[in-house]
Amino acid sequence: MLDLFPLVVLLPLLGFLHNGLLKDRIPHRFAGAIGTLAVFIPFLITLGAFNEFRPMERTAPHLVPVFDWIVVGNFKSSFGYQIDQLSLYMTLIITGIGSLIHLYSMGYMKGNAGYNRFFAYLNLFIFCMLNLVLSDNLVLTFLGWEGVGLSSYLLIGFDYDKSSAAEAGMKAFILNRIGDVGFILGTGFLFWLGGSLQYLQLQTNLSEMSEFANYANIVALFFFIAAMGKSAQIPLYVWLPDAMAGPTPVSALIHAATMVTAGIFLIARLNFVFLLAPETSLFIAIIGAVTALFAATIGTLQNDIKKILAYSTVSQLGFMFLAMGSMSYVAGLFHLMTHAFFKALLFLGAGSVIHALHHEQNIKHMGGLFGKIKVTSFTFLLGTLAIAGFFPFSGFFSKDLILEKTYTYGAFGSILWTMGVVAAFFTSFYMFRLVFVVFFGKDNTDPHHKVHESPWTMTLPLVILATGAVVAGFLQTPHFFLHIDALERFFAPVLAKGYELASLQGTLAEHKTLVHDVELSLAAFSVGIATIGLILAYFLYQRKQSPILEEHTGFRKILFHKYYIDEIYDFLFVRPFLFLSKGVAFFFDTKILDRFFLGIGGSFGVIANGLRRLQSGFIGDYALYVVIGTFCILVYLLTRGV
Repeated sequence: MLDLFPLVVLLPLLGFLHNGLLKDRIPHRFAGAIGTLAVFIPFLITLGAFNEFRPMERTAPHLVPVFDWIVVGNFKSSFGYQIDQLSLYMTLIITGIGSLIHLYSMGYMKGNAGYNRFFAYLNLFIFCMLNLVLSDNLVLTFLGWEGVGLSSYLLIGFDYDKSSAAEAGMKAFILNRIGDVGFILGTGFLFWLGGSLQYLQLQTNLSEMSEFANYANIVALFFFIAAMGKSAQIPLYVWLPDAMAGPTPVSALIHAATMVTAGIFLIARLNFVFLLAPETSLFIAIIGAVTALFAATIGTLQNDIKKILAYSTVSQLGFMFLAMGSMSYVAGLFHLMTHAFFKALLFLGAGSVIHALHHEQNIKHMGGLFGKIKVTSFTFLLGTLAIAGFFPFSGFFSKDLILEKTYTYGAFGSILWTMGVVAAFFTSFYMFRLVFVVFFGKDNTDPHHKVHESPWTMTLPLVILATGAVVAGFLQTPHFFLHIDALERFFAPVLAKGYELASLQGTLAEHKTLVHDVELSLAAFSVGIATIGLILAYFLYQRKQSPILEEHTGFRKILFHKYYIDEIYDFLFVRPFLFLSKGVAFFFDTKILDRFFLGIGGSFGVIANGLRRLQSGFIGDYALYVVIGTFCILVYLLTRGV
């Protein structure tokens, strides 16, 4: 299958070109089928290649050179791909979850005038994301990094006739460019220090450079700034909740399978840098914990079903960065995978609810749906149990591993663990608030609209994703339960060199060893906290049938308005920038620059008009000029004494 691997990247590109160039000439069903197969076939190829990289079967990456791209002096960057455990893992998630989202879109987007264009954008997104995770060098990774930024802009602003969608796409594009500055600076530093941007060569060069440890923290910080933008961490998270302005499958694709996980992948790929940067890693863990808790509290009072899930994504990404910051890369990658299953399930389930209710998104106007759309309701409930961390669903195993590694991580471990546990409580609360209001609460749906289950193209992906949300956690289980460490052994070849370097430099994070009783106690406490969140949500929104309020007072008002962060950013950055831009455009540009250059032009006009009078065309005038000129020359010569 490795010989066929170039098709993994090529097919989504061909799907994009086919549906994009022929979007007005082919029927919708055909465009949807082409777009879906362009992602599903790469999934099958990747699945075959994955078999050759099973634990301990193959440790060396498989390189696929395509062509030399940029050659300037000693600098060389190629179009080439690196197939190893990490890139295969990400590719399976991207193509597997991505193909289900494509299939779902065939039903969800039916009747939309931009159907073919939508599938072209989806394929472009997958192509860019595959370049990002499969690249063997930082330059091609950056090309994919920018490509998903462009694709997200196109997809979020897909309904460009709506100002909210257009503004959300622009917001995502601009905030990600801020993070990209960090990527560029980090890349420049690495080339300066390591003399290469090819991952394997860079790792070898830096391992022979003992003084690199002195620069590792600053390099790691630059790349984390990039990850902050792409993976929506404080303070650059504000674009992700607005990304829901695009069609629901876009939200599932961005939030679950592709773009927002790019920052996690980048840290894992550059683990040999971050493992030598303990101070930056601690900073990453702190930002992750704060983001997880901060976003979870906001989700408790949101009323838009997609916005609740959007803040949930920001929070869950915080958990992943908490793991990466504590140098527990397997835990972070594990949660990335389980989150892809249950978050794609939840977003697509929300899309099925919206579809059933004729595009209603406010949970105030929902209720009593469990008996009306049974497949959507049951699968959504499974996804909720997974994200809340209930045993034995996948979210329990991955989140419990993160919390365990955090608890045993250095001097700040207990504080970070406490923040993670509180975030887990709020996660359970806002998700079950959503479930009780939408599926079990009082029926507030529009009586004029008949509620109906979605077509099979939408429900089949829900069933498959629900299965993954239930069983995917069994790839990595704790000591007190089965003790399966498949992922830890699988990723060992990718992380081995970095751990070796960190061990030699003395920067490897120390994790306290837990006895089984303590490990079991931590897991039980985590589940207990989630249970309290469920019970509280049940008491407030199922038993008491508390109304969903639009107006709040006190701290609830602050939460409802998302801590006014968007308003603060608008006041501190957007308005001053617009004021400065208007000043430059309408004062400095028009009244200073324009007048200055127009004055120069006008002075040349005056001079030209004066000189033009000398060219009268009369011979008498020219004779007079000759006499005057001769006279001036004689006067000059006489005064010089000649």
